[in-house]
Amino acid sequence: MKSYDSKQELIDAIHASYGKYIEEFKAIPEDMKDIRIDGVDKTPAENLAYQLGWINLLLSWEKDEISGIKVVTPTADYKWNNLGGLYQSFYENYAQFSLKERIDLLTGKVDELCDWLESLSNEELFEPEKRNWATTAAMWPIWKWAHINSVAPFTNFRTKIRKWKKLAMIGKKSDLIK
Repeated sequence: MKSYDSKQELIDAIHASYGKYIEEFKAIPEDMKDIRIDGVDKTPAENLAYQLGWINLLLSWEKDEISGIKVVTPTADYKWNNLGGLYQSFYENYAQFSLKERIDLLTGKVDELCDWLESLSNEELFEPEKRNWATTAAMWPIWKWAHINSVAPFTNFRTKIRKWKKLAMIGKKSDLIK
């Protein structure tokens, strides 16, 4: 996993990877957002809902802990061994939103994530055991949680969206030929 030398380097990486990721959605028509393509595990709509779900969870863990609420990760309703159910809940939570609305929501959440990271001290961000919700067997500091819920999936899912677009366009062309 990539590491960061400063808070600003992490924030810059989030913005850069998000910019590239979200750019991939510009060419996807609204009427294709829920099209499932063999070989790609998420539709474009699901991909955005997944990102919204995780960033919202990360921000809610912090908000709850600061408010004195005991945080259960990932949620009180889903345990780490039922992430499939959690992902399904993300898809359902955002089902009523268009791609544009999901993009707008996600852009706002990414900004909120970066504002929160900016507000943390270097000690809080880079040292383990600074938040109860982040204190797991792995002993990850907050920056790792931010990275695996932003930079890493923005980078990895970008290739999945590109593959989806390529295969969707091939499918569209073959439908026209028939």
